[in-house]
Amino acid sequence: MQEDFYDNATCKSVTNTTRPQTYGNDRRKARNHRRRRCLVPITVCLGILCLLLIAVITLQHFQAATKQGYLWGPDGLFMSNEEKSWSDSRQYCRDRGADLVIINTEEKQRHISSFVKDKVWIGLSDKENESNMKWVDNSPMNRGFWAPGEPNNYQSRREDCIELNPSKQILENWNDLLCSEKRKAICEK
Repeated sequence: MQEDFYDNATCKSVTNTTRPQTYGNDRRKARNHRRRRCLVPITVCLGILCLLLIAVITLQHFQAATKQGYLWGPDGLFMSNEEKSWSDSRQYCRDRGADLVIINTEEKQRHISSFVKDKVWIGLSDKENESNMKWVDNSPMNRGFWAPGEPNNYQSRREDCIELNPSKQILENWNDLLCSEKRKAICEK
């Protein structure tokens, strides 16, 4: 009779009775695994969004600074992006709360020469008194980094303003020039 019972019975689910049942635990593990699988893409997306936000903020900062025509460096220096006469370049710096750079140490000369790519005005001239070089703060020039043969007032021209020429050797790259020539400028706060 038992045989008839087993022959007629239909099993919808067969469980192994020799091991402890873990159906509920398996279900929880599967649900937790699905949650973890969802957290990974969410975390990655949030990370990407944060990076994009940082990039946008940084880009806006640099665009705003370059629209003003200058970008302050951590050393208090910035370079103009327009070529102007020495006097106009000085006014450009002054309009931004600065003045043309004063280079009175070898360290500063090396630093500025390391990042300048174009000929630039510095804050040295003898406009007031020929052959009496003074910085824009009226202090005298104690040390110069002149290119060989400079200053020379070439062909008796009044070359009263000083440029830094980065194509020359670092400690020999100053040149006297007509103040009306157009150069970019290094400004300093």
